[in-house]
Amino acid sequence: MKALVWHGTADIRCDTVPDPTIEDGRDAIIKVTSCAICGSDLHLYDHFMPGMKSGDIMGHETMGEVVEVGRDNKALKVGDRIVVPFTIICGQCDQCKRGNFSVCERTNRNKTLADAAFGHTTAGLFGYTHLTGGYPGGQAEYLRVPFADATHIKVPKGIPDEKLLFLSDIFPTGWQAAVQCDIQPEDTVAIWGCGPVGQMAIRSAILLGAKRVIAIDRVPERLTMARAGGAETIDLNEESNVVATLNDMTNGKGPEKCIDSVGMEAHATTSLDSLYDRAKQAVMLESDRPHVLRQMIMVCRPAGVLSIPGVYGGLIDKVPFGAAMNKGLTFRMGQTHVNRWTDDLLRRIEEGQIDPSFVITHTVGLEQGPEMYRTFRDKQDGCIKVMIRP
Repeated sequence: MKALVWHGTADIRCDTVPDPTIEDGRDAIIKVTSCAICGSDLHLYDHFMPGMKSGDIMGHETMGEVVEVGRDNKALKVGDRIVVPFTIICGQCDQCKRGNFSVCERTNRNKTLADAAFGHTTAGLFGYTHLTGGYPGGQAEYLRVPFADATHIKVPKGIPDEKLLFLSDIFPTGWQAAVQCDIQPEDTVAIWGCGPVGQMAIRSAILLGAKRVIAIDRVPERLTMARAGGAETIDLNEESNVVATLNDMTNGKGPEKCIDSVGMEAHATTSLDSLYDRAKQAVMLESDRPHVLRQMIMVCRPAGVLSIPGVYGGLIDKVPFGAAMNKGLTFRMGQTHVNRWTDDLLRRIEEGQIDPSFVITHTVGLEQGPEMYRTFRDKQDGCIKVMIRP
């Protein structure tokens, strides 16, 4: 089969690789009908996340049709149409029983690596690093789904892939980011980053009743899309002091809730702290650039909430934790507990409350995948979200 394969920093190729096979009785094999490139994939593309190996198949936003089922898998049958959550879950451990699916205790087959890196293992993830199991991803013609009797979202026929694909990651990720804020009717929610997750967080915050949503970015196409979703915007090309601008917009009080949809690769280039981050990163004394996190801590209203769906991979420096403690801020973060949210989100799609396909700007075949990684990373051609049809 064809698949998008990682060969090193900024080196993704469309290769011919062996077809997947059933390895365990709970497995299923799907024929991939649609997949996507995620912002988290760019952390791998640029090799900011450790644990990648040449030959790893990329991708964790996938859906398709079941073509083979393991002997112990009673939940699926050949012909079922499923979306595959990026988090691999057993459905049986203590964390899964609590709905904490992204920290499933059983699915990371490289548990000892994760224990060493994180203190305790987290769930296995598709198409990500070997710290999260090294499972082949779904940017391919076929995908083996381990623990498939639990790791799936069964979806109806008749609804196009475009509306359903993002149940795999960015829609529940934006939704969880907003839910974690505990949004109240009078709240102002500030969202850093208007990429795909930020766009979903904007619409989720509005669906959950936020009075105001203020979105922050520098890419014109993203800002236009954010305004179309109901957000006020701050253009970083025009307003360099985000903290002062947000304070001005909230009568000096700051937003009650703040969402970091940027994560480890914040692209600020002129502020002193961003220059410091880049210098330390260049000599491997810091792995992540927490420019957005610092801004959120300083501007969030006392007793407010910081929600962090943006991925961080390692060590950060010069975080004003004293400000966070003295202001009484609450931090909520983590990889997404996808299956906790998807029944509700599928219902909202079916009822027409939201159509997640609005975020797609480019649709290509697998062969164009390597080129689209560069286009997406460099924000060329108005690219916000790439959908791939193998």
